[in-house]
Amino acid sequence: MRLTVLEAAESLNDVPTAPPTRRHPLQGNRKGCFAVDLKHPFRIVLKPAQHPIPKRDDGGIDLFAVTAIEIIDIEDYH
Repeated sequence: MRLTVLEAAESLNDVPTAPPTRRHPLQGNRKGCFAVDLKHPFRIVLKPAQHPIPKRDDGGIDLFAVTAIEIIDIEDYH
């Protein structure tokens, strides 16, 4: 079901931030990546697959402009 949500999204901004999908940014050594909830405790870890990564004026990732992602892992990172 989560892959269907990701495929249907026109941009990363279209991936819901509310449960059950809950797209959220990661921090630390995974800064610039995002996670989407699967069955607890697993997550799909993904990153923008555009070069250069679209940025806002404040330096953050422009989620509206991210139209391609790369799934880099499915894991329990907690």
